[in-house]
Amino acid sequence: MDTAPSLTPQALDRRGYRLAVFDFDGTLADSFPWFIGVLNGVADRYGFNRVRADEVERLRGYDARQIMRHLRVPSWKLPFIANHMRQLMARDIDGIRLFDGVPDMLRSLNDRGVTVAIVSSNSVENIRRILGAEVAGLVAHYGCGASLFGKAVKFRKMLGKTGVPADLAIGIGDEVRDIDAARKVGMGCAAVAWGYARGDALAARKPDRLLTRVEEIPGLFGG
Repeated sequence: MDTAPSLTPQALDRRGYRLAVFDFDGTLADSFPWFIGVLNGVADRYGFNRVRADEVERLRGYDARQIMRHLRVPSWKLPFIANHMRQLMARDIDGIRLFDGVPDMLRSLNDRGVTVAIVSSNSVENIRRILGAEVAGLVAHYGCGASLFGKAVKFRKMLGKTGVPADLAIGIGDEVRDIDAARKVGMGCAAVAWGYARGDALAARKPDRLLTRVEEIPGLFGG
């Protein structure tokens, strides 16, 4: 695993990031309560372990592979589970909202000339519906339907699509796998502590920045 030292905020500003690649669920959209609400029904359908209420915080400290082992989810079932979760979210879409400040943050990045992209295992249809037409228009590129461990491939494709070099791009997400995927392709990585994974689990992976408020994100790009 890459163990490069974290960059200071000043170093990040000097780097001059031109591309922001966001995760969606838990980063831009407050979908974790919904996820927990439907998870045990999905567990019953696909035959993996249910999650007790007293297990939730412990699981938020695990990475994706640890969660799979704990819940006894066979890897071959993941595509079917992911597709079913996307369908459930489409059904429940009206109950899922963006985190406070997300629209203004995305407008700020656009005003700074930053290209905004979203790479997510969610569907582009779900993402656009939650964003709403005006905010969705602030996102230049979507890379959706990524598998649980397929984000690095999606990141590489996004770099190719935008023509932005990896060292001028930063991945922003709420899970350990977001940090790992960004590092794998040579991008910067910022972790947000308001999503699916606990802040201490993210900090242990030493992202370039660990953010605690949406309003901190524009500061990654200077100004």
